[in-house]
Amino acid sequence: MGLGHVHAMRAAVLACVMACFGPAMDLTAAPLAPAESAGRFAEPFGLAAAVVSAGTLQEKWLGLARKLDDERVQLALCDGDRAHCASEAALRFLAIVDSARARDGRARFGEINRAINLAIHPMSDLAQYGEIDVWSSPLVTFYRGAGDCEDYAIAKFVALREAGVAAEDLRIVIMRDTLLGEDHAVAAARLDGHWLMLDNRRMAMMEDLSVRNYRPLFVFDETRLMRYGDAPLLARAPDQEDASPAAPDSAAAPSLTAAFSKPDSPRRNIFSSWSAAEAQPPR
Repeated sequence: MGLGHVHAMRAAVLACVMACFGPAMDLTAAPLAPAESAGRFAEPFGLAAAVVSAGTLQEKWLGLARKLDDERVQLALCDGDRAHCASEAALRFLAIVDSARARDGRARFGEINRAINLAIHPMSDLAQYGEIDVWSSPLVTFYRGAGDCEDYAIAKFVALREAGVAAEDLRIVIMRDTLLGEDHAVAAARLDGHWLMLDNRRMAMMEDLSVRNYRPLFVFDETRLMRYGDAPLLARAPDQEDASPAAPDSAAAPSLTAAFSKPDSPRRNIFSSWSAAEAQPPR
């Protein structure tokens, strides 16, 4: 695996840490980037986004980045010699990547969404780690066999990249459920100019413009974290609810508009510690 890819994936994990531990950061925002490009929308939801830079949490980030580097080495070794691979988690992850590589287009995305939804049992970080919020790398999540929404999203993001999806067509999106007051993370992949949401709450993928009752907050790719501008509420009429089935044993309801966790879950306020000022678009 090339050095450039390693640095790019480090940046992706840094974005995860930045999104989770916003209160400890010193934020500065670049001007809003154009939301629309020649390939329809540059970012999911067709909204402008501002690049966010921060400079605290370096020690925590470096520890997580080292774990990802180790995982890449392990994946590369296992991929080259599966018979002698000592990691069952790596073999299970690579099997999903293999199945996705054998498919094209939407079928490739759907295979990863379905397989990872089935491979991971939904469990809160408090139950697993005794902490409110922990972002796990894919092999840790597969070793434990459990995780919450961002763990699913990170695993899908990495699996899609390993399956050959271009970096510019992959994102992780942080959204706010405005009905239930909870935050949610999903992987997003672009196909023919359309962004599809790969959500742990459902097997069927949903196009970004069909998502309702959520307010997009942050989006990141391999190289940068961005904050959406004054994102409008994505409202759904009551008769437009989608009834696509969710992953079995999920703690979530089948609709994207349902909560990932139970009403008393600590996931409710994970990102709410971002101050109102930080949540406003730059002026």
